[in-house]
Amino acid sequence: MDFQGKLENFEFNHWSYHVPVPDELATQLLEKSERRVLVKINQLGPYHMALMKAKAYWYILINQEIRTKLKLASGDSLSISIESDFSEFGHELPEEFQVLMDQDEEGNKYFKSLTPGKQRSLVYLVTKVKNPESRMKKSLAIMHHLRLSKGKIDFKQLNELIKYYNNL
Repeated sequence: MDFQGKLENFEFNHWSYHVPVPDELATQLLEKSERRVLVKINQLGPYHMALMKAKAYWYILINQEIRTKLKLASGDSLSISIESDFSEFGHELPEEFQVLMDQDEEGNKYFKSLTPGKQRSLVYLVTKVKNPESRMKKSLAIMHHLRLSKGKIDFKQLNELIKYYNNL
């Protein structure tokens, strides 16, 4: 589904840059119970996003990384292509993380018991790293943390483990 949108700015918080999604498109996506979407902006992407609701309309958030990469500013007109995201975690699962999940039965069990949002957050932590060795270290730290904490995520402890593994 394609449409022309405009990058707008909510004035009340730091999650402010967004593109309103026409109601008819949002309704079509929501009929399939899909709020997770793949979005192309000016033919670039796709980016994994979520369909969000404000009081007046549906929208997608455009984070700073995407705005910087595509040189976008508030008020810019954009060509948007949007479709349902059927990926399991809202991001592509990095091979390094998948290998560890296949090998670590206990860590995998704890990971699978997390809410979809927490799973997505952990996968994103690994996905955003470009270097394969660094992705593996971050994956190891996450699986180690899940086993130590019995599946309860403490991001402060997790960050300490990530620092530890990065220094190995």
